Amino acid sequence: MKHYLNLLLRLDQFIRLKGTGSPPEFARKMGISERSLYEYLKVLKELGAPIRFSRQDHSYYYEIEGQFHISFQ
Repeated sequence: MKHYLNLLLRLDQFIRLKGTGSPPEFARKMGISERSLYEYLKVLKELGAPIRFSRQDHSYYYEIEGQFHISFQ
């Protein structure tokens, strides 16, 4: 579970920095398959993340600023 949550947080970080690249590039950066990437992005979207892809910038980004915090406080 910890690995899964860390992966989601890494996805979030790349998206916030608008440094994902294309889906194949993003999957490669994350060390996962492209199919897995789409599944993880789907989870983030289901959690409310306004994720979009810019064809011009070749990167995923958030439509509005924000980030995920997954922790017990």
